[in-house]
Amino acid sequence: MVAGLARRFGDLDLAEDAAGEAFATAVQRWPREGIPPNPGGWLTTTATRKAIDRIRRESQRSAKHQAAMMLYDDAPAEPTGPVEDDRLRLIFTCCHPALAMQARVALTLRLLGGLTVPQIARAFLVQETTMAQRITRAKAKIKAAHIPYRVPSAEDIRKRLDTVLAVIYLVFNEGYLASEGEDMLRVDLTEEAIRLGRLLRTLLPSEGEVAGLLALMLLTDARRQARVSSSGELVTLDEQDRSLWDRDLIAEGHALVRERLRTVAAGGEPPGRYQLLAAINAVHTYASTGGDTDWSQILALYDQLVLLDPSPIVRLNRAIALAELDGPEGGLAEVERFAQALDGYHAFHAARADLLRRLGRSSESQAAYDRAIALAGNPAERAYLTRRRDQL
Repeated sequence: MVAGLARRFGDLDLAEDAAGEAFATAVQRWPREGIPPNPGGWLTTTATRKAIDRIRRESQRSAKHQAAMMLYDDAPAEPTGPVEDDRLRLIFTCCHPALAMQARVALTLRLLGGLTVPQIARAFLVQETTMAQRITRAKAKIKAAHIPYRVPSAEDIRKRLDTVLAVIYLVFNEGYLASEGEDMLRVDLTEEAIRLGRLLRTLLPSEGEVAGLLALMLLTDARRQARVSSSGELVTLDEQDRSLWDRDLIAEGHALVRERLRTVAAGGEPPGRYQLLAAINAVHTYASTGGDTDWSQILALYDQLVLLDPSPIVRLNRAIALAELDGPEGGLAEVERFAQALDGYHAFHAARADLLRRLGRSSESQAAYDRAIALAGNPAERAYLTRRRDQL
């Protein structure tokens, strides 16, 4: 609704407010009058009228006339540019280069992904108040600088692609492992991210990172049915029942990875971050059991990824791969290097707890598990960590 209203009225704040008012009206009227035959259409029509009413109240005579034309004009809509999907277009229009990169990602996650401020803050490993201020400043800058939310040109699409890919991947990650709430998985978010990834692939079929992101999401989502036990506990990759994996998604993801490998081998651009992550997941999904995993290949891929993205989280994942090859002592020494940077990240403490457990340092391992449990926002993850701690 927000995306459609933004396209129609060209005002993001107006679109967001009108959508909110429409839902508030529905909450008041539907329990009394009953749910309409077409709830989505009712909400869209109501939101459109709310937006027009606001324009009429706040604008001059010429703008009121324009609002009336919006309501009654049956002329065909003007072309919307190379992006025909409202939600994908909203991502591109929100990722304006005048905003800082993190502000673009945070704003579009809030508007399009439907993520809460706490969820976005977790994704960026910052405080909720910091993230709320960042989003507020981004919207204020758009308004003060009169930044237009218009359909991007083909050239703009390529300029904004990095941010768009980051947004889609963060939406997918929130669905793949929800950072809060009772449900571990948000299938609505993972499916929407994959849908947007497929649209991007159609729009930019020769763009390697688009293919890489789509492959990464497909190979990750293929494991969905095996990731939660019947008791609602997280099941880690090495313990998953691989017969539950979606082989069609895996085949599609592997085909995309092989396509990119052929392109690079033929002299194409070297692989980017998403292509390397997709290749790592391809290695995992090629293995018939956890014990068959080619950890040397995974470590080599992480070595390439660190050159592109030397962030503490990437280096943490590399350290975990290193521990599988060289043993827990070497892995722990590497993990400890990120203690300060990742102290608020539950996965850091979970990885450290597991390595300490493998080294027989039970009391230290228990303390690390306690810290990971306190930071984990997902009940399935907390249940898994609690079980591992209690096994010490």
